[in-house]
Amino acid sequence: MLTWSLGFLILMVKLGAVLLFLLLAAAYLVWLERKFLARLQVRYGPNRAGKYGLLQPIADMIKMLTKEDTIPEGADRVIFLLAPAVVTVTALLMFAVIPFGGDLSFLGKRIPMVIADLNIGLLFVFALSSLGVYGIALGGWASNSKYSLLGGIRGAAQMISYELSLGLSLVPVVMLAGSFSLVDIVRAQEAYPFILVQPLAFVIFVISAMAESKRIPFDLPEAENELGAGYHTEYSGIRFGLFFLGEYVNMQVLGALVAVLFLGGWSGPFLSGPAWFCIKILVVALVMIWIRGTLPRLRYDQLMALGWKVLIPLALVNIVVTGAVILI
Repeated sequence: MLTWSLGFLILMVKLGAVLLFLLLAAAYLVWLERKFLARLQVRYGPNRAGKYGLLQPIADMIKMLTKEDTIPEGADRVIFLLAPAVVTVTALLMFAVIPFGGDLSFLGKRIPMVIADLNIGLLFVFALSSLGVYGIALGGWASNSKYSLLGGIRGAAQMISYELSLGLSLVPVVMLAGSFSLVDIVRAQEAYPFILVQPLAFVIFVISAMAESKRIPFDLPEAENELGAGYHTEYSGIRFGLFFLGEYVNMQVLGALVAVLFLGGWSGPFLSGPAWFCIKILVVALVMIWIRGTLPRLRYDQLMALGWKVLIPLALVNIVVTGAVILI
């Protein structure tokens, strides 16, 4: 009974720590993005709320919590209210299987620095990322707005297209590691990170993951110059905030997956495993923000052509070449 209680307590502590980290990191990723983009565009960025604008995320949160939460006339009320939660919850749940450090010794026991080490952890991540599109598609449909509907349809088509190249790009990683467990994949990179032997898979994965997370230049479901704000045009207050939160948690998920699958996870000299893991997530997030501030948005036909005509064939060729090398 004591062992079970201790295990449950440790699980709750890990859940609370990961959730708190994700929410705080999402808030300050918004601040970081606004400051970094401002520097790229020779502006100051937020600099009024607190020193260097560090209290701006708190001001934004208070504004969203106190803003009127409106529901359009003719909207499907239940689906309209639930859709933002689907986007945020699926993004948060992905971190349940992502390891953020090696085993920790406590009271003579080894505590894994992961909430749940599933032997199908990678498939679990793919399943949740596929479910995330329901929040976008249903939110756009339930809003009873043609702009929101078009954004939702674009989001669904984009997710389906880039989910294929995303999954195919990771087949060589699974072949090299011999496991779908994210912990096993990190341990398989003890000699060298997989980015050194799978640079093509890395590039395809990053592009596909950015398209799935709808970041510029792949933000066609929002496309404010065409659709107002796309699938979340009719949302306000805390429900708009949930869509916003889901996007920035997805940035962290992408950074964590890049670290785990290609950069050796928590491995690194001098610093602790969680510290290296956070540094790698931050570097990936900065690269994504840099890309946003550099590249223009693609046309929709260019977006679909890139996925179906370029990334998927390249991913298939990479699988064949990797299999041949392993056999030889």
